[in-house]
Amino acid sequence: MKWRADSGMKDGSSARVDLTGGYHDAGDNVKFNFPMAFTTTMLSWSTLEYGKRMGAQLNNAHTAIRWATNYLLKCATATPGKLYVGVGDPNGDHHCWERPEDMDTPRTVYSVSASNPGSDVAGETAAALAAASLVFRKTDPAYSKLLLRTAKSVMAFALKYRGAYSDSLSSSVCPFYCSYSGYQDELLWGAAWLLTATKDIYYLNVLKSLGAGDDTDIFSWDNKYAGAHVLLSRRALLNHDKSLDQFRSQAENFMCNILPNSPSSKTHYTPGGLIYKMGQSNLQYVTSITFLLSTYAKYLMSTKQTFNCGSLKVTPVMLRALGKRQVDYILGENPMKMSYMVGYGVHFPLRIHHRGSSLPSKSDHPQTIGCDGGFQPFFYSSNPNPNILIGAVVGGPDQNDQYSDERTDYSQSEPATYINAALVGPLAYLVGSYG
Repeated sequence: MKWRADSGMKDGSSARVDLTGGYHDAGDNVKFNFPMAFTTTMLSWSTLEYGKRMGAQLNNAHTAIRWATNYLLKCATATPGKLYVGVGDPNGDHHCWERPEDMDTPRTVYSVSASNPGSDVAGETAAALAAASLVFRKTDPAYSKLLLRTAKSVMAFALKYRGAYSDSLSSSVCPFYCSYSGYQDELLWGAAWLLTATKDIYYLNVLKSLGAGDDTDIFSWDNKYAGAHVLLSRRALLNHDKSLDQFRSQAENFMCNILPNSPSSKTHYTPGGLIYKMGQSNLQYVTSITFLLSTYAKYLMSTKQTFNCGSLKVTPVMLRALGKRQVDYILGENPMKMSYMVGYGVHFPLRIHHRGSSLPSKSDHPQTIGCDGGFQPFFYSSNPNPNILIGAVVGGPDQNDQYSDERTDYSQSEPATYINAALVGPLAYLVGSYG
């Protein structure tokens, strides 16, 4: 991205720690660790499942994961007894439209601790570090051990001091990334990843003490139940581990809640065939659910198994076909003939809700653009963004397959790391299956 330059180089300094690095989650200039850690977990899971199909992109995946985990390691180890969970005042930031390179809003540092717990963000951070430890196990054993050691420590903190991070940080993380589903799902998710990484019976006992959790029809940065169920099903199916059958059963209930012809389906589809869950950034749910459809199809295919949704016999081919339909829709096979991946295809979003993309680069406009300076003439302009954020997937169309391509409509036009991270696995799976 030639139009980008350094930003946030003093992040953490107000707390006398180094919290540089990491990712802004979407079109703003804030580092929210909760969705960032989920992004990291999903990118790691994609690499673990489909790395052999990624070809030359595998090194790029490793680089992207390490950029996140280097930051998350700092957050977990900079100050004993604290887990840093974000940088930047979201309320101040959201009143501005300025490039990351020009940020002049407060870079406030947020943390959780024993007295202000955050089992949700800690459980997700532990999951990210544990999943990434598996990614680097062969290529960088020392780094892998550091990741796993830190994951265990953060998970112990999440289990010992229980509470939702939104309770103590409500004005800073809500309504942006509140823990709406509570923290039980992150404890399940973190324990599932640590069991996968360590095979330690302690984490199996933790899982049993937590139970399988909700019967759900969603998977997202906030609600991890379905992801944990599918991950644990891998062990149940491939290793014939009967102790995890309750999670396999929940994973299959989830599939039954998604499949359009299932008697227990809870999922709405647009006329064009897109899974439609919520009006705000719907594609985040589509890509995450598609990852689970594809991955569970892979597990079933390798073990030659099927399951039933009432009278409907579900085969891995059915799951894979539904996943492929979602990916094809995102890439342009839809009523608007619009690719929702920026820079891909003939027609794609030109006015995405993203500060760096919508404002001229430092090389084209060296003068500082202050907090209010970006609204006129850039944010409210009908002109296409000057910088193409290649590969970014936006929030997507409405329930009627309509997309307005307006920068002001963030629910449709804002890209996010967690939309993209979940799509990497299905794309690699389909490249390997049909390429």
